[in-house]
Amino acid sequence: MDCLPLGLPSLDAPAGGFPRGRITEIAGSASSGRTTVLHRVLSTATRRGEYCAVVDGGNAFDPRGAAEAGTDLDALVWVRCSGNLEHAVKAADLLIHGGGFGVVALDLCDIPARELRKIPLSWWYRFRRAVEGTETILLLIEREPMAKACASLIGEMSRQAAGFAGARQFQWLAGVRFRFAARKPARPAAAPEWEAGALDMSLRADY
Repeated sequence: MDCLPLGLPSLDAPAGGFPRGRITEIAGSASSGRTTVLHRVLSTATRRGEYCAVVDGGNAFDPRGAAEAGTDLDALVWVRCSGNLEHAVKAADLLIHGGGFGVVALDLCDIPARELRKIPLSWWYRFRRAVEGTETILLLIEREPMAKACASLIGEMSRQAAGFAGARQFQWLAGVRFRFAARKPARPAAAPEWEAGALDMSLRADY
């Protein structure tokens, strides 16, 4: 299986990177490392000369932060959906079927859970079929996994520990340790070709 290697052992260990032609889910609460992973994927892909797209469900994407992480903004399509779930899902569908993208990231973190539950299961199967046989990675960024059985790799992010540094009156979050747990989807038919397990990943987050 062809993959996009990210250069981080904790992310690459399950399969050598994020699998192409498949759905990968990154789920976790706020400040759990979701954005750091998204920036890493975008910077890695655009440095390889690939075009990427971010479907921004809640207008939370920070292009300056992505550029500082190494993303080539000239190779990035940014779709702002202003909290409209229907627009976000349809935009992702059009981008995937249009072809030509190494990564299509669908960020649903800021969409209310009650809205996300309205997405029919058939849409995740539609997305899975759409990316199969292509070089595109459909990356879902969420608070909790949504595609589940339709995803080939599911990463669950959770903040483990934090370190603080700075003046007594102004303490800044200097480093955060995260745990990236990769696991197989529930249904054997959609299972990836590797054994999954719990992995530790140390990242730095400055606020």
